[in-house]
Amino acid sequence: MNRIQTLVLVVGMVNLTLLLLFPPYDYVALGHNGVATFGGFRFALGNHSNLILNQNFLILEVIVVLINLSIALLVTRALSGQTAKIAGNRNQLYLLAGISVNLVIMLLFPPFENSMAITKAVIPTLEGFFFVFGDNSQRQLVAPILYLEITLILVNGGIFWLMLKGRRDKALTSSELRKLATTVRSVRKP
Repeated sequence: MNRIQTLVLVVGMVNLTLLLLFPPYDYVALGHNGVATFGGFRFALGNHSNLILNQNFLILEVIVVLINLSIALLVTRALSGQTAKIAGNRNQLYLLAGISVNLVIMLLFPPFENSMAITKAVIPTLEGFFFVFGDNSQRQLVAPILYLEITLILVNGGIFWLMLKGRRDKALTSSELRKLATTVRSVRKP
């Protein structure tokens, strides 16, 4: 692991710690017939009356941070010189960066529904995509659509990754394989 990867890992762990220290909460009001609306992010160890932890959104946040951390580790591995050929070509690295940005934007503007339109239907209603740090006191997150968005971003990213994969014209000889193996071992040694 090189110095940039160590920095990326530290930033990822700090990000996960902040997510767990300030998780998303839903507000349960008697005036809304017990329907939970998005209450924002609160300190995890504080006193929260009429608030319940929004586990779906917290899990999605953690998944997106871990995916972005994995992508950042892969990109920084590719930027460390010799292993650039192993990790992928430049277009694949740009694709990984685009997927990361797309996942972050998706979490900043999640789908919401109006608390008055909430029903027990299998398919939820959708009011629109609103900034997560805005006033969403009359809205509820639509977790199924958010899960669907993450899945589609990752599936599309995987398909594009395979489409951008370069083809080799010839198979490697045994001497080239040995040279590649020694190069990889020398890069991985501390």
